[in-house]
Amino acid sequence: MSTSVDLNADLGEGFGVWRLGDDEALLDVVTSANVACGFHAGDPTTMRRVCGGAAAAGVTVGAQVSYRDLAGFGRRFIDVAPAELADDVLYQVAALDGVARAAGSRVRYVKPHGALYNATVTHMGQARAVVDAVVAYDPALPVLGLPGSVLLRVAAEAGLPTVAEGFADRGYAPDGSLVPRGEPGALVQDPAAVAARAVRMAVEGTVVAVDGSTVPAQVESVCVHGDTPGAVELARAVRAALEAAGVTPASFAG
Repeated sequence: MSTSVDLNADLGEGFGVWRLGDDEALLDVVTSANVACGFHAGDPTTMRRVCGGAAAAGVTVGAQVSYRDLAGFGRRFIDVAPAELADDVLYQVAALDGVARAAGSRVRYVKPHGALYNATVTHMGQARAVVDAVVAYDPALPVLGLPGSVLLRVAAEAGLPTVAEGFADRGYAPDGSLVPRGEPGALVQDPAAVAARAVRMAVEGTVVAVDGSTVPAQVESVCVHGDTPGAVELARAVRAALEAAGVTPASFAG
């Protein structure tokens, strides 16, 4: 049983005048914020606002890096050359870190978003591209990823700290991967169910897959997506359930 676990959410995913999710409310609940860096969502003003809010709330800031895909919200696979992808990731991390420092914080970890996250579970070239970018920028930055993913293995081989992540509001396939969005069971939206899944991952290190089987899920961080309907309610339910189970929500970055 873990005595503490990180609680993260995707923030800053609006663009210009469009807002997605309630960043301010989530910053009162989570311990880490995966901030969009402008490639799938976000813009300089949004980035600075969220980083400033995170600094004020004592929430750790992470760079949520993505394919260059604003129109698709970063949820479409792009077969980009690894060298180009590494440059794109480096650009995003550096941009957010600069904004975060101006807002009184700094980037403390890197997490891929959407289709890039899913690709790096098995795609060696793209996983190495993400790792190469992080190593080039700051080899002390942790990388968040799915347990057993190629990304975490390559990151560990490169000497990067790794953080295994679980998803309280997403469905799992029997092999431990996430059910693709749009398929039955991909999203879990009932607050009680989401909270129970988070506690089970933190306490038992397992999660129930869509077919009813039990999947290993030894995680150090639990994610609630900021764009999931009712995200704030879900995050609050998760935090309350963790605390009730004797698990302290705390950032892995200290």
